Amino acid sequence: MSKNVRISLYILVPVIAWMISGQFVAEVILEEKANNKLSSVVISESESAFFSPSIKLNSSATSEKRVNILAKTSGEVMPNNILQGDWVQKDQVLCRLGVVELNRTEVKAPFKGYIERIVKPGNYLSKGQTCAVIIELDPITFIAEVPETEIKKVINGQQVSIELVTGEVIKSKLSFVSKSASASTRTFRVEAKVSNASGKIRDGITGTMTIQTNKVLANKISPSILLLSDEGDLGVRVVNENDEVKFLPINIIEDTNDGIWVTGIPNLSKLIVLGQGFVKNGEKVQTTFLSDV
Repeated sequence: MSKNVRISLYILVPVIAWMISGQFVAEVILEEKANNKLSSVVISESESAFFSPSIKLNSSATSEKRVNILAKTSGEVMPNNILQGDWVQKDQVLCRLGVVELNRTEVKAPFKGYIERIVKPGNYLSKGQTCAVIIELDPITFIAEVPETEIKKVINGQQVSIELVTGEVIKSKLSFVSKSASASTRTFRVEAKVSNASGKIRDGITGTMTIQTNKVLANKISPSILLLSDEGDLGVRVVNENDEVKFLPINIIEDTNDGIWVTGIPNLSKLIVLGQGFVKNGEKVQTTFLSDV
């Protein structure tokens, strides 16, 4: 479910509840005002805390290098005990050719890697043909694309967690954040290098990358207290030191299972958690703390 859909639901549910019970509540408030009584609201003190918003992205692994190893001369491939799927070390001989030019008979690995494909003994190779395909899997790089709306939160070196489709979870850090957006998607490429000495992480495997962005001072609130101002701004109502109602616009930074994290609420503000839809900005109210209800 997208962030916009969730926010719409957060607003819609309280509105429906108001439509169902609003007639009764409105009558009570009108009666109170007719008797020169203050409207009653329930409040809760909201404490700010440092919170690290996360960004979830689709990602995929890619090998650092994929190289075709070419024969430098022509000849028949001789037995060499190197098979497709083997790990090889730098300068290990991949193909031996039965030819006269002895200084060119050995085709070696340019780096430690994984043999993706290799010519079997008995085949004939011409000069310039591929003896083997080797890929470097250690380290392996996970690549993701960050939307332009989120890129200001992302910097090199931030912690990332990658959950593979296999269920395995890998920890790493961002090793690259692009300064240039893709012309077609308007997203920014980010990379995270992962140690892969055993080759367990396969080239091309996909997963969900979660970036832990830098901590910000925020408040966790219930979505049920959200309101729209007359100007269409999303926010909450609070009570100031004079027991007067005030609207505060907020920005949602993350939706969690037990509440939403928002910015825009000063520390220890008195949030109206019940009755916020039936009072006006600037109105003086009678308050009761939620803990006393």
